[in-house]
Amino acid sequence: MLEDQDLLSIQETRTKVENAWEASRQFRAYTQEQVDAIVERMAAAAREQAGRLAEMAVEETGYGNVRDKLAKNMLSADRLPRAMRGMKTVGLLREIPEQQVVEYGVPVGVVAAILPTTNPTSTAIYKILIALKAGNAIVVSPHPRASRCTCETADLLYRAARDAGAPEHIIECITRPTLESTQALMKHPKTGVILSTGGHGIVRAAYSSGKPAFGVGPGNVPVLIEPSADVAEAVTRVVEGKSFDYGTVCSSEQALVITADLRDTVLGALRAAKAFLCDPEQAQALGKLLLTPGWTVNPACVGQSPVKIARMAGFEAPPDTSILAAEVAGVGKEHPLSAEKLSPVLALFFQPDYEACVKTCEAILRFGGLGHTCVIYSRDEARIRAFAERMPAFRVLVNTPAPQGSVGITTNVFPSMTLGCGAIAGNITSDNIGPLHLINIKRLAYNVARPLEAEAPAPLTPPPPAVAASARPAVAAAVEKYLANRGLASSSPSPPPEAAQSGSVAAVVDRFLAARSASPAAVAACPAPAAGAASVPAAPAVEIVDFVCENDVRGAIHGDRKIYIGPRTIVTPAARELAGQHGVLVEAQR
Repeated sequence: MLEDQDLLSIQETRTKVENAWEASRQFRAYTQEQVDAIVERMAAAAREQAGRLAEMAVEETGYGNVRDKLAKNMLSADRLPRAMRGMKTVGLLREIPEQQVVEYGVPVGVVAAILPTTNPTSTAIYKILIALKAGNAIVVSPHPRASRCTCETADLLYRAARDAGAPEHIIECITRPTLESTQALMKHPKTGVILSTGGHGIVRAAYSSGKPAFGVGPGNVPVLIEPSADVAEAVTRVVEGKSFDYGTVCSSEQALVITADLRDTVLGALRAAKAFLCDPEQAQALGKLLLTPGWTVNPACVGQSPVKIARMAGFEAPPDTSILAAEVAGVGKEHPLSAEKLSPVLALFFQPDYEACVKTCEAILRFGGLGHTCVIYSRDEARIRAFAERMPAFRVLVNTPAPQGSVGITTNVFPSMTLGCGAIAGNITSDNIGPLHLINIKRLAYNVARPLEAEAPAPLTPPPPAVAASARPAVAAAVEKYLANRGLASSSPSPPPEAAQSGSVAAVVDRFLAARSASPAAVAACPAPAAGAASVPAAPAVEIVDFVCENDVRGAIHGDRKIYIGPRTIVTPAARELAGQHGVLVEAQR
């Protein structure tokens, strides 16, 4: 009997991907109305059990608190489905009569959903709903420390989907999650796309799997309180965001940046909001506690209450403490609290002027938060717009707590638990991920009988005659010299004097083409290159391709030919697997 847990988890994963793929083939025949009915039934089931699932998540992981986990579950089970109602995702999407184009939604097939331990139930609800809304099947890979609550969430939604008429196995959840099973899920030939939420390692693994992937970067969110803002109200909202689920949301506030003249006002507002203000020694202890020597977040501190974190750092905070706040002198590794902390600990930066505040916000984003989220509290629209254009973040929030605003609770961005950070962070998109990211669009395009000559570009303006005439002899000579060095010059007689005078490049090229198209006998009669002349380089024996997909391999098999690849050739996993069965790929050097 097989007892190796890694092998068991890999086999479970392979079986469930195969089952989900068969279900996805059946699901493609469903209409938009059928798909929507299934999504609504699942969302209703999730809303009904949102509280119980929140309790399970806190009990199993020890992260966050039930009240805020319930709010995140309701974001996914209520706000998200309301945002998706009426959205076309399968079949006919739209017709554009004036362009003679028709668009159809095509599901990607099987979505591989990698889940975090910080938001294990809300993210499961969210990913399952958007996957099925897009007409796909989904295989959920829980975090090993949250597998029970994640699988319970997936099972709840699966039973609701089946009751609404969904195919069997449309939702699968790995019950023995391991690193090996996650790798097997991401690299399986029948996985269509990866939807990955988690730490640096798992996101990098998703992008290097050879499959299309949506991963997200870390958040190191700065908050700027601009002088025109209501400072007391702004601080209250910052504390509300920083304390939300004990800082487990990646878009949680990490640093508050203010001009020094508002220092006393800000500190007073923090005390009024039950924030505990750390002295320099306590701040230093927190920095050593929250970040490991390897510069990663200490998992023992993630999502813990501020009172517990204070005790872990060696000091006591009052029982009603909302967050811990500590002044920080700069940004970088010598200042640990300037990094993302995933806990209710807020760094404070007091700068001499507004421009210094903006520069600090930019530095914080570049120190581990590129592309993610930043916040400004202000009544000055010009400064709000200037701040948005300058910040290297793709969610710039105004006058709202950061986690609630970024995921769509207090703003009108698309409700999402996966927040893209764009190319500057190595992500494929900067969007809040939704169902439209999980479909392909097929386009039917009709001939519009556009005569080519009607839109021919205007002829290029010729150079002045004097310049053109003076340049021709040099160009012609250069062409003759190049052809001679390559051993390609024709044996035709020299051009007549008048051609030489005009420097006819066309005459040179014509002679070359005539020699190239001559009969074999004529070619044989051509004199060999003179001794010491450059020899004609041999044509390459093979063509080394840059990219190979499964379709390329099938074509090579059908045509009984080889595909030559080099060290830099990209070969998709499916192509390599198929090619290995038929000996199609040949390693070669460029």
